[in-house]
Amino acid sequence: MTDLVTSQPSETSPSARMASLLLNFLILLGLLYIFLLSIALFGAAFKLVGKEFSQHLIATTSNPVVGLMIGLLATSLIQSSSSTTSIVVGMVSGGALTVAGAIPIIMGANMGTTVTNTLVAMTSMNRRTEFQRAFAGATMHDFFNLMAIAILFPLEQATHFLETSATWLSTQLVGTEGTKFPNPIKAATKPVVHQVQDWLTDGLGLSNGVATTIMVVVALAGIFFALTFLTKFLKSVVLGKAEGAFTKRLNGGWFSAMSMGLLVTVGVQSSSITTSLMVPLIGAGIVPLETAFAATLGANIGTTITALLASLTGTPQAVTVALVHLLFNISGILIIYPIRTIRNIPLRLARGLASKTAEKKYFAFLYMIGIFFIMPLIFVLIDKALRAG
Repeated sequence: MTDLVTSQPSETSPSARMASLLLNFLILLGLLYIFLLSIALFGAAFKLVGKEFSQHLIATTSNPVVGLMIGLLATSLIQSSSSTTSIVVGMVSGGALTVAGAIPIIMGANMGTTVTNTLVAMTSMNRRTEFQRAFAGATMHDFFNLMAIAILFPLEQATHFLETSATWLSTQLVGTEGTKFPNPIKAATKPVVHQVQDWLTDGLGLSNGVATTIMVVVALAGIFFALTFLTKFLKSVVLGKAEGAFTKRLNGGWFSAMSMGLLVTVGVQSSSITTSLMVPLIGAGIVPLETAFAATLGANIGTTITALLASLTGTPQAVTVALVHLLFNISGILIIYPIRTIRNIPLRLARGLASKTAEKKYFAFLYMIGIFFIMPLIFVLIDKALRAG
């Protein structure tokens, strides 16, 4: 498909070049829309059965370690750290959860949102070199978050510096006029997702479980289709011409890449979308892993700024929880990123894991299911058993 569109004779008229550029743009737009729609459908499928379960999970414990695991599991189930944060904010505002109890859940949510990247990377499994690069690009975010949690979780439990700092800052910010950004991605995908969901549940009368299964299968097929052709398209168009403003800015140094990740995430209001779009660029060899790492950290900050601005008209507790998320990500970046030796640890671990999964592809499934679902679920079940006893 892309060869027919992008290959041009040595001499072409301006109108032919314009037609080719327009066609390339429409193909790119179409593939991106299918990808984003599939991601939205995937998230909606899990929310259909997972949101109430997640709310129940969050309300079940005051143990910080289990709270961390609940944040990870709940976000993995509903595919959105923003949704988890919103649930937590509502519970804190209603007095059902303390700020101290919310902090581990927020840390876990930060980790859980990266499961989408791992899923996206798996779509290139049949192309070994590309899959190895893509899987490293997906899991470097996981290893960064694991490092940040390993450092900041015990530090917070010992000193409560995040809670204290966020509480003080919230008293300075509450009363400020909040900001609500238009969300072009949701505007383009939400109506279609709702139509599909309503057709399955109301039109066909299917149960939530059956509807969820169908939506997940359709979403996975859409992601696989879109990324298969998107990667080929990006290789032939972007890599060959190196004209994309996004790619140029990403490759303009760490500050430029971090700023781009932040700005794009604020624009689309989802770090998952920003980082998931980066995975095929890494897999295609268009964006180096180190550059994508900086952009990913910018996306981490971008997703918290959007939530913070939206929370400014709320209660002090709501602002405090949003500030905790922001301060957690900034603290992790300040500790891990400035020193090259420390900064390279998540990249080396991601490359090592990607090398193993390229040899034995089932490792990818074991990693995703084990880290994001089985491990936190075991902690939650043990906690429930101990509480029942």
